[in-house]
Amino acid sequence: MSLTSGGFGTTVAKGNREDLADEIYMISPEDTPFVSAIGRGKASAVFAEWQTDALSAVDRTNWVLEGDDVTPTTSAPTTRIGNYCQISRKSWAITGTQEVVDKAGRSSEASYQKAKRGKELRIDIEAIALNTQGYSAGATDAVRKARGLESWLATNTRRGAGGADATGAVYAPTDSTAGDMRTFTETLLIQLLQDMRVAGARGKLIMTGPVNRNRVSNFTGRANTRNVVSSSEEIRGTASLYASDYGNLKVVDNIWQRERSVFVLDPEYLSIDYLRPIGSENLAKIGDSIRGYMLAEWTLKVDNEAAHGIVSDVTTT
Repeated sequence: MSLTSGGFGTTVAKGNREDLADEIYMISPEDTPFVSAIGRGKASAVFAEWQTDALSAVDRTNWVLEGDDVTPTTSAPTTRIGNYCQISRKSWAITGTQEVVDKAGRSSEASYQKAKRGKELRIDIEAIALNTQGYSAGATDAVRKARGLESWLATNTRRGAGGADATGAVYAPTDSTAGDMRTFTETLLIQLLQDMRVAGARGKLIMTGPVNRNRVSNFTGRANTRNVVSSSEEIRGTASLYASDYGNLKVVDNIWQRERSVFVLDPEYLSIDYLRPIGSENLAKIGDSIRGYMLAEWTLKVDNEAAHGIVSDVTTT
């Protein structure tokens, strides 16, 4: 086939308008389940500190004579712990011309880039807070780093063979040691929940990567719970609630955490504390450009690490 003799078509025409939709379609994930589930607090120094305490061990021989004199028991001091605030930043720069030309999908390039960087910054905070890094005090030529959740957990941990909790001083600045990989099973989850109950914790949230989220959907939970939990939430193919002997736990997948780790959390004992909350600043004008950045100075506050647990070193496929 060929063009009709003398025909004039789009292949040679010069004045046809382009068809560009006045929308920008973005499918990149931007949800932050961890930060959204926990609290938000305020820090007042670059090293944020708090205290933990515990009851003394149970005394099953606690009996005394009638009229017996009292010798006071020595009180144990609280434990003082903390985490460093780290600075996280996202920046942008556009030309003056780009700001004023007619654009599809946004009227202001600067405003669009600012909103985009804000989402990216929140995702960075989510991923760092869930990671394994130990804290760093920083120096004139070294950055401060906040200690990630995985490096905090030491009381309720179910690790693969050869795995070990973070070591070091009270603040445990070093990472945990990876162990042998194994499949995440319901038995491992139940064992962790039992550990937590013995430690006095009541987990409320199971947070996994997408692969192990599917495995949770195949767990059975307590069989008799099927009679009392609504069909939309019981343990079936799209489980959103896991009913255990130690309470019902919400199940959430999180693509920003390590797939090899499964958390059981109590959000009441976690928060992101801001020395400087997420905000934007304009940079000094250099040449014909518009420059700015989004910044937050923040830390992860783990009120008491024994309120949470982890099954680590689980397979990722």
